[in-house]
Amino acid sequence: MKIKDSVYQFRVALEKVEPEVWRRIVVPGTYSFWDLHVAIQDSMGWDDYHLHLFRIRDPESGEMDQIGIPFDTYGEGPEIFEGWELPIAEYFLEPGDHALYEYDFGDGWQHHVELEEITPRVGGKKYPVCLGGERACPPEDCGGPWGYADFLEAVSDSAHEEHARMLEWVGGKFDPSDFSPQKVRFDDPDKRWQYAFEEDGT
Repeated sequence: MKIKDSVYQFRVALEKVEPEVWRRIVVPGTYSFWDLHVAIQDSMGWDDYHLHLFRIRDPESGEMDQIGIPFDTYGEGPEIFEGWELPIAEYFLEPGDHALYEYDFGDGWQHHVELEEITPRVGGKKYPVCLGGERACPPEDCGGPWGYADFLEAVSDSAHEEHARMLEWVGGKFDPSDFSPQKVRFDDPDKRWQYAFEEDGT
């Protein structure tokens, strides 16, 4: 089966958060890591405000590669490869292959991204698509898994000293169980790239 005729089904699960926050998405086999990043952001519910990074083993070298948006590490640490230059098909070869996807290095949101299956593309069907998932995405900048746990404690208890402030901060309400795959809307990854890296949007 040719890459252009295939789709890749992934399960994306947020680590160190209980109950588990997860999504099941299907993306074109022609996607790059940047494209996959955008699909994960949109399915999870993140706002893509921060840096991200995939850590995945190179099938040929066996080395752990870092793929995302290169930034200045002042000569320390391994090279970060540009996600828009690398196809996911070069790394995800068969079901069970997986990567660690980190978003917002300050909060340290880590996601387990596992390839579940590779199947033929269905003619006329629009991809990517979200097939399932559970629980709402944590709010941006809430302090990572531990900060999120404190946030949930505050918003769920009207007697908590931070209850009113946290509710106001999050916009008045927050239901941690609220998620519907039918409500997921996927952005065009090329437009997202232009918005992120080309000031004039052209």
